Amino acid sequence: MTFLDGDLTTIALCWRIERRDGVAIGLTDHDRDLVIDGLVHRAAPGMTPSAIKRSDGLDADTMDVAGALTSAAISEADLLAGRWDGAAVRVFAIDWTGTEGRVDLGAGTIGQVETKDGAFTAELRGPAAALAAAVVEATSPECRAELGDARCRVAMAPRTRFARVVRCADQAVTLDTSEPVANGWGGGLLRWFGGANSGLETAIASSAGAAVTLRTPPALPVAAGVLVEVREGCGKSLATCSARFANAANFRGEPFLPGIDLLTRYPGG
Repeated sequence: MTFLDGDLTTIALCWRIERRDGVAIGLTDHDRDLVIDGLVHRAAPGMTPSAIKRSDGLDADTMDVAGALTSAAISEADLLAGRWDGAAVRVFAIDWTGTEGRVDLGAGTIGQVETKDGAFTAELRGPAAALAAAVVEATSPECRAELGDARCRVAMAPRTRFARVVRCADQAVTLDTSEPVANGWGGGLLRWFGGANSGLETAIASSAGAAVTLRTPPALPVAAGVLVEVREGCGKSLATCSARFANAANFRGEPFLPGIDLLTRYPGG
């Protein structure tokens, strides 16, 4: 006989959420905090899961978790900033009286997050959701590797530097240092090491000298003097790969592959 078969219900639903930056929190729908596997699961009676659908087929298991933005651990600003995107989630039920026993209900990552009227709804994507991803890469004239990854193999240590923000106006950021080459940071990343955006990354659209244009505005306000890390970018073309990085041997694209318009070409066209 388990705690699920008892005459008196002692079931508590729990969530363990681990962000990509290493922050882990625990929540439970019980009316008091519970310590499970060394982690305090804070009482959050407003946290309610939707019906959990499990199957033995290849369809992705999904579930929505809704709750009020009353905990300091999950704030609206962090949700909108994307700090919880892709966080690993485990949902399980235990006996809150302390009896041994645990039933795992679901696991996956946080997908789409919506906020409205002081509450949020987060989609939990199961492991089977990965089956919807493309199996092989499609051909492309541009490189499909990311600058500095295992396929590109360009050393990024000399192409990464720290700087401080002089001024930030929407997507335009001025730093206290200049780019190494013309548009050297274009296509790269800016990582925030201080201020309200600490830990977040923003893609760089282009750069000119000490001026950087971000693809999207910072999620939270930026103060002057904030420390950032900037990484060089790549134009993804074979010409850039060869001339700037001398890395044509690792280029992951097909710039000379005929396109689908080959069949429509005709002499004199």
